[in-house]
Amino acid sequence: MSQQYDYDVIIIGSGFGGSVSALRLTEKGYRVGVIEMGRRWSPENMPSTNWKIWNFLWRPMLGLKGFFSLRFFRHVMVLHGNAVGGGSVTYANTLLVPPESVWTDGSWRGLDNWQAVMPAHYATAKKMLGVNKNKRLAAADHALKKMAEHQGRGDTFYSTDVGVFFGDADDTSGGKRYPDPYFNGEGPERHSCIGCGSCMTGCVHNAKNSLDKNYLYLAEAKGAKVHEETRVSDVRPLNNSDGKDGYEVFTQHGTALFSKNRKRFTAKKIIFAASSLGTQELLFKLKQSGAMPKISDELGNRVRTNAESLLALRFPGGEDMSKGVAIGSGFYLDEYTHIEATRYGKGHDLLSLLFTPLTGGTPGIGRTFLWFFTLLGSLLRHPLKTVRGCNPFGFAKQTIIFLCMQTIDGHLNMRYRRPWYWPFTKVLQTEGQPIPSFIPAANKFVADSAKQLDGIGASMVSELFFNIPTTAHCMGGCGMGSSAQTGVIDSQNRLFGYDNAYVCDGSMLGANLGVNPSLTITALTERAMSFIPAKHAIPAVSEA
Repeated sequence: MSQQYDYDVIIIGSGFGGSVSALRLTEKGYRVGVIEMGRRWSPENMPSTNWKIWNFLWRPMLGLKGFFSLRFFRHVMVLHGNAVGGGSVTYANTLLVPPESVWTDGSWRGLDNWQAVMPAHYATAKKMLGVNKNKRLAAADHALKKMAEHQGRGDTFYSTDVGVFFGDADDTSGGKRYPDPYFNGEGPERHSCIGCGSCMTGCVHNAKNSLDKNYLYLAEAKGAKVHEETRVSDVRPLNNSDGKDGYEVFTQHGTALFSKNRKRFTAKKIIFAASSLGTQELLFKLKQSGAMPKISDELGNRVRTNAESLLALRFPGGEDMSKGVAIGSGFYLDEYTHIEATRYGKGHDLLSLLFTPLTGGTPGIGRTFLWFFTLLGSLLRHPLKTVRGCNPFGFAKQTIIFLCMQTIDGHLNMRYRRPWYWPFTKVLQTEGQPIPSFIPAANKFVADSAKQLDGIGASMVSELFFNIPTTAHCMGGCGMGSSAQTGVIDSQNRLFGYDNAYVCDGSMLGANLGVNPSLTITALTERAMSFIPAKHAIPAVSEA
């Protein structure tokens, strides 16, 4: 019996891996369907402030149908996006090439001549994502430069490489309308960046180069079909094969509480691109349910972050720190640690609830006591300043958030099992040695800078009270390897144990990059798609 497929390829997820896959495969003649759990966003429906949590946070079971998700684990809190365009709708635009040393570390070491192969794919990714130097340096960036100079590290200060459209060379204020500047008229028209600082709460000015403006936009124009607000509930190889006959994919409504709207799709090939957490969770379900039992036992191993810590410096009544792009500049505090100036747009103050007065010490219960005495002492010495520093309103306008990242390697393992407090379902859980949540050098830097510039330092609540770090860069769990004994996928992103199945998202990363992984995910997916030949023949439509 010849098989009739709904699609040649079904892609689960529309983030950096999914959108790249969708475009390159439609260009090669494949019929592509993209299954995306999140909503489609535009300037018209973006939240005017992230206090409107129903339109910013993602927790559909609670009626929150935004695009920003917080996942809490024993060892880490993960920030990520859910939307058509994946995390590109809410990420901070930074698109950096990691140091070459990452290719000699981790599970992908020796699988290819990476240093020779990857530059071409990075170049393609940069062109598609419109990467250029930040041209909207503002108060927070100038302040960071002063702080770096005060630390004797001013020579390491840099403007970030970002995926933002700034317009012509003489366009200094932004807001100007342009026909498609990137794809010879095939892409959407754009407006130049005005430096409002609201990149992470959704760009309403049409300046951010999110995936719905490039890869995904072009893929849809070429025929790819995006099924938004649709969650994949199951995947099964057809005819109980190892995938050689294709797959059936079962879906349900991604945001509705009661109307499941269950559907079934079939495809010859399938690409898992649901983000590191989403892909791991789905593959664990498939492995444990018996749908795809041959998935490698390496699944969930070596999940990495960028060894991050989030700190802040607030200036009540001072200069507006919300202007610029989300992450506009950075510097290297030492050879292992680099710090970037991060901001939210004016009025987007929700994240203030995650910060509390800066506290030193060492992780543990003693640091909690130290926080109490630090707060008490600050209230006694500077009562008005302390109260203003704790006021959640005005936080974004008055605050520089410091993203502190280290290249020191460390990892966790993910497991899929029933929690003790809710034995009715399985969830992803972390295990392993804790990732450091406290970077003494970064903490000292913020304390020194607070004195230097008369600001108020702040620590993350989760890091201070629970010794749990926060990351927006969850990577690994389905790493590349030479065999199923060392990885979940091979060097061409093919899933070990199954034909016609691929993984193309942050879960494939095999080492700690030390920078935002979005550009590397894009480049590696470009490479993966280059191995898939153009479509020549799909089995004819017929029934036995």
